[in-house]
Amino acid sequence: MGAPNSISDNVAIGHFSCLLKHWRNVRRLTQIELASDANVSARHVCFLETGRAQPSREMVQLLGSALDLPLEERNALHVAAGFVPPYSDHGLAADNLQPVRQALDFILRQQEPYPGIVIDGRWDVRIRNEASGRLFKAFRESYEMESDIADNAMHVVFHPKGLRQFIVNWNEFAGQMIQILHREVAQGSSVAAQLLDEIMTYPGLSAEWRRPRNSAASSPVMTMQLAKGDFRLAFFSTFTTLAMPTDAALQKLKIECFYPADSATAERARELAL
Repeated sequence: MGAPNSISDNVAIGHFSCLLKHWRNVRRLTQIELASDANVSARHVCFLETGRAQPSREMVQLLGSALDLPLEERNALHVAAGFVPPYSDHGLAADNLQPVRQALDFILRQQEPYPGIVIDGRWDVRIRNEASGRLFKAFRESYEMESDIADNAMHVVFHPKGLRQFIVNWNEFAGQMIQILHREVAQGSSVAAQLLDEIMTYPGLSAEWRRPRNSAASSPVMTMQLAKGDFRLAFFSTFTTLAMPTDAALQKLKIECFYPADSATAERARELAL
């Protein structure tokens, strides 16, 4: 299964016209509609797509914004046009992001005694609070996964020897999780497309999960119900993202906060925090 919504890795420098046409088709826009959104002439959009005209840096930026592309794909659009990418892609490793790291740590501390984690664009867990370690320790100790994917939130849910073996409502929960990946692919994430390919190689996955779909849930929020012997937990979670990031990696960061779905889970979380 190829990445349906990103071809940037296969577009050489100078092939701006191919990439522009690709994204216009993905967004289901006509040349006239894109031109209207970007406040340029449809004739100019046509010339850019056929290679009869070359874009300025300002035009690339304007079209990337009109197409509502993720920052990583706006970078790819600039490279295809022969320009240096305008957005950094350092994420939390950048020296000037100490305030961001402090803010993430603060949010995770406030989440105690309930779990909280920070996930990057590939769904790798970058930071976790102490509650996450306490409450999920019993399950993590039983993982039999390759070390390079043992901290990936998606792989952990779908790997037969990961958290999957302890999720009581796995079919329902995993079915919702795969749709999150589909949405990220539709939004233009090439990383999500690659991850979706990897996930779909696991056994026991429904063939329907290969396609995006809208499903009606039976409850207001999707819960993850875990059980290992008599140790049982039930959580629902929220995702928080950074507002208006100008770094491609930061744009993809998500803070996932877990909340008790029943009183027994809330009590167990408080007991383990003592």
